[in-house]
Amino acid sequence: MPTPLPLLLAMAFRLLTDRLHQRLADEGEQVRPVHGFALSHLMSTGGATAVELGAYLGVTKQGAAHVVGELERAGYVERVGHPTDGRSRLIVTTQRGRALVSRAAQIWAEEEADWAGLAGADRVRDLRATLEILLATGEDGNSPLRPIW
Repeated sequence: MPTPLPLLLAMAFRLLTDRLHQRLADEGEQVRPVHGFALSHLMSTGGATAVELGAYLGVTKQGAAHVVGELERAGYVERVGHPTDGRSRLIVTTQRGRALVSRAAQIWAEEEADWAGLAGADRVRDLRATLEILLATGEDGNSPLRPIW
């Protein structure tokens, strides 16, 4: 019996994610997958409160605060005043955080190129196009990228 497609997709994501984190570790960066989800969300939104980030990640405010603390200690994010709520702090990416996300995107592209070398550029291009079509069928046409706990 063949491996179900959802498992193949999950296994491929895990393989690429493990390679990404190993390469980043080799370069001196100590990050976990949740850090990437958080940083990507913060960059795409321009910042978020701990409550908003927690809702996005599917964790409690305390869980989000823990992740933010890790990212802050590493210099990837900082807390700044909220533009419309004087009682809240906005979590935003720093230059170091943006550089990490940029480096991760570069590594993803290199890994995709490696796959093209293994399976053929046409097959990888077709896989990408097929996945984009299938993902566009999500509720709002855009499937969110967030961890599944």
